[in-house]
Amino acid sequence: MTGPDLSSARFYAILDTGYVDSNRWPETCRQLITGGADLIQLRAKKESADRRRELLETILPLFEPAGTPPLIVNDDIDLCLEYPELGLHVGQEDLPAAEARERLGPDRILGLSTHSVEQARGAISLADQLSYFAVGPVFATPTKPDYAAVGLDLVRRVAELRPARPFFCIGGIKRDNVREVLNAGAERIVVVSDVLEDSDPAGVVRTYRDILPAA
Repeated sequence: MTGPDLSSARFYAILDTGYVDSNRWPETCRQLITGGADLIQLRAKKESADRRRELLETILPLFEPAGTPPLIVNDDIDLCLEYPELGLHVGQEDLPAAEARERLGPDRILGLSTHSVEQARGAISLADQLSYFAVGPVFATPTKPDYAAVGLDLVRRVAELRPARPFFCIGGIKRDNVREVLNAGAERIVVVSDVLEDSDPAGVVRTYRDILPAA
């Protein structure tokens, strides 16, 4: 009941309306795919449900060819359920993961954000429900201004728990600090601004892929 196997996934990209104008949305998404992202999330927290659907429709054709990465919707299960190929990511204040899994069924990707050891342990206990979980924000980030940075110590502690499901580290990760995150025990990362603010998102994704451990 956890959806596709994500054990080989290493780089998780987020297509975020906070960083990408709608006129650049499809091309940026294309670059994330070309660069080799293993997962791509659509995050449009400030947009209406109708606008999220419009944005989704502009990029869905990019995910039709075989071999493209899974597409995951952030915190909009109603939109997710309209399209059988989509996965869902939820936060601690969103729809409970167990309820989300019940509504999604057993075959879709479901991820959960965690911000503490206790929340990470909670995610680990949901191994039969979740496909993956995220740990962060590792460093301070404007993407998550309401959350204090959890630091590298949380990465170490979660890695020591040896979770049954993959965990991705997120928050303020950039090319100049990613090795610190990996040295703390991470094998998988989510990067937002460092990719989306660059003129060559595909090239930045490739750079991270070269740094990350092999699957």
